[in-house]
Amino acid sequence: MSNAPALRFRPHHFLCSLGFQGKGYSDAFTANMRNIVEDRLRAPKGRDTLIKLTGYTDDICAPCPKRQGRLCTNQSAIATLDRSHAAALHLKPYETLTWGEALTRIKANVPPGALSTVCAGCQWLDYGLCEAALKRLHDKDEG
Repeated sequence: MSNAPALRFRPHHFLCSLGFQGKGYSDAFTANMRNIVEDRLRAPKGRDTLIKLTGYTDDICAPCPKRQGRLCTNQSAIATLDRSHAAALHLKPYETLTWGEALTRIKANVPPGALSTVCAGCQWLDYGLCEAALKRLHDKDEG
């Protein structure tokens, strides 16, 4: 395991990280997301990265222009996404898991095509980036 501190994630950010393709709400948000996803999670040994679940704004939210303290300006929609993702991935409050464990859960519990339900209401859903990433995950021989 890495000596870096655990990342803090809201439940819906597991699938957002899987689907991230360099786009975001602002330049600062995109740079932060790129650092987390490409430089940590997708790096060699990235599967060992620890992630601690939170119910509030997290490391991805930090520079988001929609962040309002520990919440989001669109909190009701985000809370709905978080509940849906936590249920789909069998996440428990404040649970800590590795990115590799998260990928295994995604593959085991979120089949291709399920994002239209799991991610209902997400503004990024129509772009198809997350669905393409989910299909790639399922097409791999290992988790």
